[in-house]
Amino acid sequence: MAVQLDTGNTAWMLTASALVVFMTIPGLALFYGGLDRAKNLLNTVAMVMVAFAITAITWFAVGYSIAYGTDIAGLIGNPLDYLFGKNIGGLTDAGYPVSVDVMFQMTFAAITTAIIAGALVGRMKFSAWILFVLLWSVLVYPVVAHWVWGGGILGNEGELDFAGGTVVHINSGVAGLVAAMLIGARKERILLPNNVPLVVLGAGILFFGWFGFNAGSALAADEIAGWAMLNTALATAAAMLTWMVLEYLHFKKPTVVGLATGVVAGLVAITPAAGFVNPVGALFVGLLGAIPAFYAVVYLKRMLGYDDALDAFGVHGVAGIAGAILTGVFADPNINGGAGLLYGNPKQVLLQLEAVAVTVAYTAVMTAVITFVVKLLTGGAKVGEEEQIEGLNKSQHGERPYNEIVS
Repeated sequence: MAVQLDTGNTAWMLTASALVVFMTIPGLALFYGGLDRAKNLLNTVAMVMVAFAITAITWFAVGYSIAYGTDIAGLIGNPLDYLFGKNIGGLTDAGYPVSVDVMFQMTFAAITTAIIAGALVGRMKFSAWILFVLLWSVLVYPVVAHWVWGGGILGNEGELDFAGGTVVHINSGVAGLVAAMLIGARKERILLPNNVPLVVLGAGILFFGWFGFNAGSALAADEIAGWAMLNTALATAAAMLTWMVLEYLHFKKPTVVGLATGVVAGLVAITPAAGFVNPVGALFVGLLGAIPAFYAVVYLKRMLGYDDALDAFGVHGVAGIAGAILTGVFADPNINGGAGLLYGNPKQVLLQLEAVAVTVAYTAVMTAVITFVVKLLTGGAKVGEEEQIEGLNKSQHGERPYNEIVS
């Protein structure tokens, strides 16, 4: 029997797609922009915006095919299946149009690529970023998406990744770390946020849009979407409070930037688990996921000396790894069929660890190759010290974020 149009599922997936766009522009753009120096604010926002634009087009052109085309040896989808929109008519099994699925999955590809910018702000030529995004959005993201969601090796082996712990957050966090190390550190590494209310506004938009990200990954307006939405709220609340307590224990004062960062860490940690754990499990995922992210941001970066400017690796990479592993611990078979360690399936933790290791290895190697190519073709990829001191708003865009009005 042919699949019939399900208007409820269609309406929800259209809404979820729009929410994830809102997460990226303006959410991520404002969050990153507020965290960076004022002299780089516009460049940071521009990096997020152009990442979305380029990835949207590469996804339509070939990315969706690589991710969801006919499986080839568990490694890649057939790039020709949906090339430039071919064969995207008709309905999915859930009764919403395939064109909506292309749109929804495109928003994931776009925000994943944009997250990488947080590790690289304040030093990268805008032309180099454009080339990096073009290559990475074709050669890395859709391949990992195929492995997990498109019928590839990791999904077939049983990894649980509801909305992108490996595909989105580990992928982008590791890419940011590798690219930042290869491009080199900024001259001025001490970074005080130029606009804390902007950071909070961006984090709030991310929180709001993330309900489309996680609950939308049920791919239907159903009970699983409801669990994912509730779990997202609870885990994020737990992570925010955990970050606040950790700041108080270490620094005696909880900061507003810390609260906002805790929000994002919680959202990241619950992403792979959102549709697999029960609400009590979600609280533990948020709490436990925030702890390693906090120490990565506050201590690990300084100890190892890498310049992850806005903590793309510290938050997305580390909380993503924690969330992926915790999914293997807390997955409740009564929610969505997947059983974790606490429900008699210790093997799930091993499957999650395998998926983390494979994703880290592939992303690190491919990002290194792409970064070397970008450096070769753009004369180093990094702006000079004078331009860094002057600020990338002026050197890369010829603009200022705040212009005085002279009467």
